[in-house]
Amino acid sequence: MHLMSVTDLDDPRLDDYRGLTDTALRAVTEPAEGLYIAETTTVIERAVAAGHRPRSVLVAERRVEEMARVLGELPVPVLVVSDELAERVTGYAVHRGALASMQRPALAPVADVIRGARLVLVLEGLGDHANVGAAFRAAAGLGADAVLVSARCADPLYRRSVRVSMGTVFQVPWTRMADLGAGMRDLTAQGFDVAALALDDGAVPLDVYAAERPERVALLMGSEGDGLSREALAAADTVVTIPMSGGVDSLNVASAAAVALWALQN
Repeated sequence: MHLMSVTDLDDPRLDDYRGLTDTALRAVTEPAEGLYIAETTTVIERAVAAGHRPRSVLVAERRVEEMARVLGELPVPVLVVSDELAERVTGYAVHRGALASMQRPALAPVADVIRGARLVLVLEGLGDHANVGAAFRAAAGLGADAVLVSARCADPLYRRSVRVSMGTVFQVPWTRMADLGAGMRDLTAQGFDVAALALDDGAVPLDVYAAERPERVALLMGSEGDGLSREALAAADTVVTIPMSGGVDSLNVASAAAVALWALQN
């Protein structure tokens, strides 16, 4: 790695890290510019282990030794900054002392990602990056073989998604469906039973569905507010619900994904 001490706030080498708290702007610029931001040494290490390559790293002096271990022989510019400068550039206190601007890998076709999978998590329209990250962490920990996200789902590689997932977005194969209908057709063509998790009077209780689960299951989860779209529900083979009590009708989408994935583990 190439250590470079940076003290000037206007140094152009810091441009990838400016204004990281501006979610709307980052959501547009990061995919368009082919980058994403990985935060903390652990997450950067998992990204590098998955074959992702940083184009630069922003690091506090106290994290230089750790970063040397993570990067090894990779020819990466490492921008060493003070905590004060890191906060002024990014717009928040970088407590963990390490950020990396990562090259965003090309996404594989849906058919390739789900080939050979038995349990797939499908996220439609989730707007909260933390929920997306938590859903990926559940997918990694509870046996999902792949994750599909809809066109309007929050970016799994957004900084907060990656952090909440603890880097498991690099562990589980995933891709984005440009078109929901086409994605559902890919699942059907490969023999998946698409199970939509939704509130419906005719829904099958999760424990009943799990007791006789099909060989290949795609678990379809909807957005935090409106749930699944009509198009998604129409594409489902089965509607499944988690029985609730205590006057509570449903769980947070990431929690619901974890419960359902646990019940449907291979």
